[in-house]
Amino acid sequence: MKLHEYQAKQVFADAGIPTPSSQLAETVDAAVDAADDIGYPVAIKAQVQVGGRGKAGGIKLVDDAEEARAAAEDILGMDLKGYTVDRVLVEEAVDFTNELYVGVTMDRGEGKPVAMVSTRGGVNIEEVAAEDPDAIAREHIDPSFGMHPYQARKAVYDAGVDREVAGDVASVLTTLYELWTEKDGSDAEINPLMVTSDDEVIAADAVMNIDEDALFRHPDLAEMQDEAAEDDLEAKANEYGFDYVRLDGNVGIIGNGAGLVMTTLDLVDYYGGEPANFLDIGGGAKAERVTNALDMVFSDENVDAVVFNIFGGITRGDEVAKGINTALEQFDEIPKRVVVRLAGTNAEEGMEILNTDLVTVEATLEDAVQRAVEYAEEDSQ
Repeated sequence: MKLHEYQAKQVFADAGIPTPSSQLAETVDAAVDAADDIGYPVAIKAQVQVGGRGKAGGIKLVDDAEEARAAAEDILGMDLKGYTVDRVLVEEAVDFTNELYVGVTMDRGEGKPVAMVSTRGGVNIEEVAAEDPDAIAREHIDPSFGMHPYQARKAVYDAGVDREVAGDVASVLTTLYELWTEKDGSDAEINPLMVTSDDEVIAADAVMNIDEDALFRHPDLAEMQDEAAEDDLEAKANEYGFDYVRLDGNVGIIGNGAGLVMTTLDLVDYYGGEPANFLDIGGGAKAERVTNALDMVFSDENVDAVVFNIFGGITRGDEVAKGINTALEQFDEIPKRVVVRLAGTNAEEGMEILNTDLVTVEATLEDAVQRAVEYAEEDSQ
């Protein structure tokens, strides 16, 4: 479960991590009133669970009520990377001299939690990791003992944080790890952790993702889930009963079985594409379920091509083929090009049923993925 920024900041503030004064607003008038109450300058920030809000126009710094009204009018109701903004966080602007990054997640390669610190905060940390991995200091933690104070200090010093604030940054990192553990977190980040001219550190942003299977232990967080805005595709996935995760790419992926879908995601990445989603239709999928899956992926405006990967066990290839035909035949023009790979139970019957005027059929998974990546590249230009 992803917390919104305003929710994560409340969790952080309750644990003692410094955060700016802020108020949530759902209307333009409420945003202006909040800005007047906090005092200018303030930042008006879209509350949607995507990165890059600032570059997309979802964060604006304003100096007076007139600018606050104009900014709130621009942001509220805007479509931000497929999400409709229905609330904003009005927040005290921080006069900073430096921006840091601190985060805690699970390093699956090491099988341990990892705490991370970087002096290159305020930018996409994934880009920093790809371009200059040495710019991020990492400290692996034995979950049996938790984070020792020396580990937090080591991560901070290894990152090159100024001595004047190193102790405070280490304290924030320690608290972040404790929250990550206590709340059954999957990710916890502050980007940026701002350093002021008075050598104070303030969490100017907050990310907290929780393991949904552990929510029964956290009724306070479960209540926040009811408040968290769910994007239209995720709501549709729940309605259809699909296991679905929305990603940032343009190659839509449908498969039956989590392992098969994950393999398809990996191959899309391997062949130079970017997955748009994880969508598992499950075993024994009938034609209606396949139709619903295509409806979902077609609804994602970021998708430029779709790869359909089915290995029949309980799921029958002929049923899948009927579903694909049913879904596509309702369109006068197919909205996205679809590549299909069928194998396993009744795969040959399915291949005969498929309307090849509507889809591209490939014999192997590798060929299907490469073709879908090529289509996505062509259609995105």
